[in-house]
Amino acid sequence: MDLYLLFKALHVISVIFWMAGMLYLPRLFVYHASRVENQQINELFKLMEKRLLRIIINPAMIASIVFGAGLIHFVGFDAGIWLHVKLLLVLVLFGYHGFLVGSVKNFANDTNKRSEKFYRMINEIPAFLIIFIVLLLTRHNYIYYRNLLELLTIF
Repeated sequence: MDLYLLFKALHVISVIFWMAGMLYLPRLFVYHASRVENQQINELFKLMEKRLLRIIINPAMIASIVFGAGLIHFVGFDAGIWLHVKLLLVLVLFGYHGFLVGSVKNFANDTNKRSEKFYRMINEIPAFLIIFIVLLLTRHNYIYYRNLLELLTIF
């Protein structure tokens, strides 16, 4: 297996773990926000959230960055507008990741002000982003020379 295919496989695997964690963590927040009066359950959720973030989500994000950067090295940054749009969507995922880190800290300090309904709604953000990213990646051969406006119409 050549190095490009190895990086591609490891990038996909790390993104799967990263997305799984970013989809599961807000679900924990939903349950945590609804059960704050029970101290034992509250402490258990704090531990679960902290471990999920530190053991799965953060390392998977770092691996996604490393292997994604390696792939960009192979294909070149000028591979097409699809790559720039993908990177823009990935930046949005980084922002969402940062929001989750802040939310874990808020729950750990018992300063969460958001409702379970809020966390139910934001739980869908990474799913929509990954749908757009995958559609973009599967269609990039068709849109290599198209401009951004035409690119957005394929969705």
